[in-house]
Amino acid sequence: MLKLNLSNKPEWLDLGHGVRIRLLPLTTALMVAARNDPAVSALPGDAGDGQSALVFAKALGRIAIFEWEGVGDEDGKPVDVSPEGIDALLDVWPLFESFQTEYVAGGLLLDQEKNVSSPLPSGSSAGAMDTATPVSAPAKPARKS
Repeated sequence: MLKLNLSNKPEWLDLGHGVRIRLLPLTTALMVAARNDPAVSALPGDAGDGQSALVFAKALGRIAIFEWEGVGDEDGKPVDVSPEGIDALLDVWPLFESFQTEYVAGGLLLDQEKNVSSPLPSGSSAGAMDTATPVSAPAKPARKS
Protein backbone atom coordinates (compact mmCIF):
# COMPACT_ATOMS: atom_id res chain seq x y z
CA MET A 1 0.00 0.00 0.00
CA LEU A 2 1.24 3.46 -0.89
CA LYS A 3 1.30 5.74 2.13
CA LEU A 4 0.86 9.36 1.12
CA ASN A 5 2.49 12.08 3.16
CA LEU A 6 0.12 14.98 2.59
CA SER A 7 2.24 17.41 4.60
CA ASN A 8 4.02 20.07 2.61
CA LYS A 9 5.97 21.28 5.62
CA PRO A 10 9.74 21.52 5.27
CA GLU A 11 11.73 19.10 7.42
CA TRP A 12 15.20 18.96 8.90
CA LEU A 13 17.58 16.27 7.71
CA ASP A 14 20.70 15.40 9.68
CA LEU A 15 23.54 14.72 7.23
CA GLY A 16 26.05 13.88 9.94
CA HIS A 17 29.28 15.63 10.96
CA GLY A 18 27.24 18.31 12.73
CA VAL A 19 25.43 19.39 9.55
CA ARG A 20 21.65 19.68 9.32
CA ILE A 21 19.71 20.94 6.34
CA ARG A 22 16.13 22.10 6.16
CA LEU A 23 14.48 21.28 2.90
CA LEU A 24 11.23 21.16 1.03
CA PRO A 25 9.40 17.85 0.73
CA LEU A 26 10.48 15.84 -2.30
CA THR A 27 7.66 16.27 -4.80
CA THR A 28 7.15 15.61 -8.48
CA ALA A 29 7.51 19.34 -9.12
CA LEU A 30 10.96 19.39 -7.47
CA MET A 31 12.10 16.30 -9.38
CA VAL A 32 10.94 17.78 -12.70
CA ALA A 33 12.61 21.11 -11.91
CA ALA A 34 15.87 19.36 -11.07
CA ARG A 35 15.74 17.30 -14.27
CA ASN A 36 15.29 20.54 -16.23
CA ASP A 37 18.23 22.25 -14.52
CA PRO A 38 20.75 23.50 -17.12
CA ALA A 39 23.59 21.52 -15.51
CA VAL A 40 21.57 18.29 -15.78
CA SER A 41 20.53 19.07 -19.35
CA ALA A 42 24.17 19.75 -20.27
CA LEU A 43 25.37 16.32 -19.16
CA PRO A 44 26.93 14.44 -22.07
CA GLY A 45 25.18 11.28 -23.20
CA ASP A 46 28.12 9.17 -22.05
CA ALA A 47 28.18 10.63 -18.53
CA GLY A 48 28.69 7.93 -15.92
CA ASP A 49 26.21 7.12 -13.18
CA GLY A 50 28.35 8.80 -10.54
CA GLN A 51 28.70 12.05 -12.47
CA SER A 52 24.99 12.10 -13.28
CA ALA A 53 24.04 11.41 -9.65
CA LEU A 54 26.22 14.25 -8.38
CA VAL A 55 24.98 16.78 -10.93
CA PHE A 56 21.35 15.80 -10.27
CA ALA A 57 21.79 15.89 -6.46
CA LYS A 58 23.29 19.37 -6.66
CA ALA A 59 20.43 20.57 -8.89
CA LEU A 60 17.88 19.12 -6.49
CA GLY A 61 19.74 20.52 -3.47
CA ARG A 62 19.79 24.03 -4.95
CA ILE A 63 15.99 23.87 -5.24
CA ALA A 64 15.12 22.08 -2.00
CA ILE A 65 17.64 23.28 0.62
CA PHE A 66 16.81 26.67 2.10
CA GLU A 67 18.33 26.58 5.59
CA TRP A 68 21.20 24.80 7.29
CA GLU A 69 23.13 24.49 10.52
CA GLY A 70 26.73 23.47 11.06
CA VAL A 71 28.07 24.91 7.80
CA GLY A 72 30.79 27.53 7.95
CA ASP A 73 33.63 29.06 6.02
CA GLU A 74 37.31 28.12 6.44
CA ASP A 75 37.43 30.19 9.64
CA GLY A 76 34.38 28.45 11.12
CA LYS A 77 32.09 31.45 10.68
CA PRO A 78 28.53 30.34 9.74
CA VAL A 79 27.61 31.01 6.12
CA ASP A 80 24.23 31.60 4.53
CA VAL A 81 22.73 29.07 2.16
CA SER A 82 23.68 29.79 -1.45
CA PRO A 83 23.76 27.78 -4.67
CA GLU A 84 27.57 27.74 -4.55
CA GLY A 85 27.49 26.68 -0.89
CA ILE A 86 25.08 23.82 -1.63
CA ASP A 87 27.33 22.62 -4.45
CA ALA A 88 30.35 22.74 -2.12
CA LEU A 89 28.42 20.96 0.65
CA LEU A 90 27.48 18.11 -1.69
CA ASP A 91 31.09 17.80 -2.84
CA VAL A 92 31.83 16.39 0.63
CA TRP A 93 31.42 12.64 0.11
CA PRO A 94 29.76 11.58 3.40
CA LEU A 95 27.29 14.48 3.21
CA PHE A 96 26.48 13.70 -0.44
CA GLU A 97 25.90 10.02 0.43
CA SER A 98 23.60 10.95 3.30
CA PHE A 99 21.65 13.37 1.10
CA GLN A 100 21.32 10.71 -1.61
CA THR A 101 20.26 7.98 0.80
CA GLU A 102 17.95 9.94 3.07
CA TYR A 103 16.33 12.39 0.66
CA VAL A 104 16.79 11.57 -3.03
CA ALA A 105 16.37 7.79 -2.69
CA GLY A 106 13.01 8.28 -0.97
CA GLY A 107 11.58 9.67 -4.18
CA LEU A 108 13.27 7.10 -6.37
CA LEU A 109 12.04 4.12 -4.32
CA LEU A 110 8.50 4.66 -5.53
CA ASP A 111 9.76 4.72 -9.10
CA GLN A 112 11.50 1.37 -8.54
CA GLU A 113 8.49 -0.20 -6.81
CA LYS A 114 6.45 -0.04 -9.97
CA ASN A 115 8.99 -2.34 -11.64
CA VAL A 116 8.96 -5.00 -8.94
CA SER A 117 5.62 -6.64 -9.53
CA SER A 118 5.25 -10.37 -9.20
CA PRO A 119 4.56 -12.23 -12.44
CA LEU A 120 0.94 -12.62 -13.41
CA PRO A 121 -0.28 -16.21 -13.41
CA SER A 122 -1.49 -15.82 -16.98
CA GLY A 123 1.27 -13.52 -18.17
CA SER A 124 4.20 -14.24 -20.43
CA SER A 125 6.35 -15.32 -17.49
CA ALA A 126 3.78 -17.83 -16.19
CA GLY A 127 5.21 -21.29 -16.01
CA ALA A 128 8.72 -20.12 -16.85
CA MET A 129 11.34 -22.49 -15.57
CA ASP A 130 14.99 -21.99 -14.82
CA THR A 131 17.09 -23.40 -17.62
CA ALA A 132 20.47 -22.85 -16.05
CA THR A 133 21.97 -25.44 -13.76
CA PRO A 134 24.76 -24.78 -11.30
CA VAL A 135 28.16 -26.08 -12.21
CA SER A 136 29.89 -28.12 -9.57
CA ALA A 137 33.41 -27.13 -8.68
CA PRO A 138 35.99 -29.69 -9.74
CA ALA A 139 37.18 -31.95 -6.95
CA LYS A 140 40.49 -30.96 -5.39
CA PRO A 141 43.28 -33.48 -5.92
CA ALA A 142 44.20 -35.47 -2.83
CA ARG A 143 47.30 -34.23 -1.06
CA LYS A 144 50.22 -36.60 -0.97
CA SER A 145 51.60 -37.21 2.49
